[in-house]
Amino acid sequence: MKKSFLLHIKGLVQGVGFRPFVYRLAHENELTGWVNNQNDSVNIQITGYENSIVKFIEELKNKKPEVSRIESLELTEILSKHPENNFTIIESKDHNHQITQISPDLAVCPQCLEDMKKQSHRLDYPFINCTHCGPRFSIIQDLPYDRIHTTMQDFEMCHTCKSEYTDPLDRRFHAEPIACSDCGPHYTLDNRENCIEDIEDILKNVSELIDNGEIVNIKGIGGYFIACDATSDLAVQQLRSSKKKYGKPFAVMFRDIMALKEYVFINENEEKLITSIKRPIVLLKQRKPLAKGINDGLSQIGVMLPYMPIHYQLFEQLTTPAIVMTSGNISEEPIVIDDVLAKNQLSGISSNILSHNRSIHNRVDDSVAFVMKGKTRMIRRSRGYVPEPVSLWSDCEGIFAAGAELVNCFAIGKGREAILSQHIGDLKNYETFDFYRESFERFQRLFRFKPSLAVCDLHPDYLSTNFAESLELPLVKVQHHHAHIASCMAEHQLDKTVIGVSMDGTGYGTDGKIWGGEFFITDLVKFERWFHFENIPISGGDQAAYQPWRSAVSYLHHYQLLNPAWEWIGKLNQPGLDMVMKSIERKINCPESSGAGRLFDTVAALTGICHTATYHAEAPMKLEALIREGVPGKYSFEISRKTISFRNTLSEILEDLKRNTSTPIISARFHNMVIEVICEICTRIRNESGLNKVVLSGGTFQNRYLLERALKALENQKFEVYTHEKVPSNDGGIALGQLAIAAKKREMRCV
Repeated sequence: MKKSFLLHIKGLVQGVGFRPFVYRLAHENELTGWVNNQNDSVNIQITGYENSIVKFIEELKNKKPEVSRIESLELTEILSKHPENNFTIIESKDHNHQITQISPDLAVCPQCLEDMKKQSHRLDYPFINCTHCGPRFSIIQDLPYDRIHTTMQDFEMCHTCKSEYTDPLDRRFHAEPIACSDCGPHYTLDNRENCIEDIEDILKNVSELIDNGEIVNIKGIGGYFIACDATSDLAVQQLRSSKKKYGKPFAVMFRDIMALKEYVFINENEEKLITSIKRPIVLLKQRKPLAKGINDGLSQIGVMLPYMPIHYQLFEQLTTPAIVMTSGNISEEPIVIDDVLAKNQLSGISSNILSHNRSIHNRVDDSVAFVMKGKTRMIRRSRGYVPEPVSLWSDCEGIFAAGAELVNCFAIGKGREAILSQHIGDLKNYETFDFYRESFERFQRLFRFKPSLAVCDLHPDYLSTNFAESLELPLVKVQHHHAHIASCMAEHQLDKTVIGVSMDGTGYGTDGKIWGGEFFITDLVKFERWFHFENIPISGGDQAAYQPWRSAVSYLHHYQLLNPAWEWIGKLNQPGLDMVMKSIERKINCPESSGAGRLFDTVAALTGICHTATYHAEAPMKLEALIREGVPGKYSFEISRKTISFRNTLSEILEDLKRNTSTPIISARFHNMVIEVICEICTRIRNESGLNKVVLSGGTFQNRYLLERALKALENQKFEVYTHEKVPSNDGGIALGQLAIAAKKREMRCV
């Protein structure tokens, strides 16, 4: 006897070839019924014999498309009122404010790259895609995910594409960005003298430009990027100068994995990540140098592999094995997505502009990650990952989390899922703040989000805080480092009291001082500050983040070490040094800080690695890069009541400098000391509280040496340690922590 069932499936099941997969599976199992998309799910009605239905459900779970993800599957037996004679795909429905997950943008798949060489209507066609690959989030405007709700609605399908799109057995069935050279988007190369539209001529010209040391602006999936030969010193220097990006390392794209292995060291897990369909930039240890100026003073380089068809096409003609791939913007402004704006802004970098006529609705930068202990560690979460949600244990519906000021992203709550925005950037100029507001409005529409509660940082001057306040909703304010710890707890669905270790450069404390070297006992509602780095009056406050010598002078003055360090001070030759010394003595513009970042800056400045920084965290990054592996020693420190003092640390570093101890050894001993501090303080807290779970968070834990060895040392002492994997440990993860805290407080009726 035949039975009928209704399946309600939630998860990442739209835009990933799920419906054609269901269609084929139903036919193979001789089932009748239908499948369709709804805002919040894929619904399936099936009728057939029980053994066939059981097999269908098993294969549905085990053989689903690689990119898809089933979060829940509800099965309800029904009396079918309209028995079907076959299995069909029916029209999508838009009937409620619930939403399904939206696929991130995906790298072009191998099958499409093969089709680009074989299919007559797609020969060398740079916008080839299918249900398994191509743009998704960057082009979607609304749900359900159908072509009319994407920027592909501007392109009417030709007869051939239409036949593929409507054939359930075709790999491009309901591939919403489907296109070919007859009906789809196309590239245009404009160099102010000529306008070239033929793809063969475009590829020839662009490859010649890059090989000859020229810079080219290229419109990608989520915005414009800027490319040049990564082996040319002159091209890289010219790009730095014209982009006003004077020190920050450039990302590099390699032709293929073999070319990449010639220049970097890569293990199995790193190769798996860099070749994944998400295609992030991956930080790897450099084996062989590229052009001078790619990553000055760093031992790691951010590398990636092609992810768009145009990348593969260019490398087929390029002589160079690697090109610089940097965001198409000026200084700290958002990545450019508008063609007119690109010509106005980017033409100052290069008059060569390769653009296409498909609109980008949601801008997305490249994601950045590294691998440690076999696990992916995010540094910037954007293309390939957004808008995948993070599942929570609490209902977070209607909660808006504004995020921090630096490397901002915000988050919204839908049911028990936190949806984080793409990387927004530093909220320090109008253009980035405008991008922030625009993205919030689009997330509201796209995800049917109606905010009922806002949560933000304690800092009164953050633009994100001001924005949250402007919503005129019930408002929760969360201490910065509490949010850091909560973000890692949220990743691991950890709803316990833990030892929280939060280390970064700055965060507004409950006492009005700058925090950043914190040891908490905390849960998701409250926290207690049990230990912290000593508060040091830092000359210039925020200025010190880009002038590490200020932190060094401030630390030396506080610890009365100016006389032993007088030789170092004499070599500084910094304008304004006398004024800084006087401001410290008179306690003018010297806010107190316990930030770990300022301590790292101090050591970097004392050793001469970095007196003045050209980008955020340059000094700590260069200090890490110089570590000599295998150095067992460490500097000493003092614990007085609840404060950790580094007077002995700096005194011993000054002695080592007098003995001409090498900087790599000093850096290793300093890092080993910080690891010892973490272990010692966590042990003291465990002895006093009985707690054994430790959560590590904050931008300082992007330091691979520090994270790996602190994790190992804590585990050796039998601690249960939690670290970041899904979201960055830096301020890009703050919004998730804010959301988790607000959800828990609402659940406990604390708001």
